Amino acid sequence: MSLRFLDPRAPRGQNDEPYGATLAVDPTGPVRVGLLANGFPDSVPFLEAVGRALSAYRPQVQVRLWNKGNASISAPEALLEEICGASDAVIAAYGH
Repeated sequence: MSLRFLDPRAPRGQNDEPYGATLAVDPTGPVRVGLLANGFPDSVPFLEAVGRALSAYRPQVQVRLWNKGNASISAPEALLEEICGASDAVIAAYGH
């Protein structure tokens, strides 16, 4: 009797691709970064910490936080329009 090892990992379905989105940050001008919390507990404190870190790293970054308030729904269109109108870039995140 021989032992046979079965590898439980599935084959990779897709190759990894580097994330290519960037935002040019002018060292002298303001950059508006929106932070969108998804409504899970701790998503707001987490993004507040992200905002503080961004501002400390790049003082010209102006951070504004939004919270969609309900993790089980998509962000309302009006909220998305407000965020896009007030931001040069947006970071959406979650917390638990």
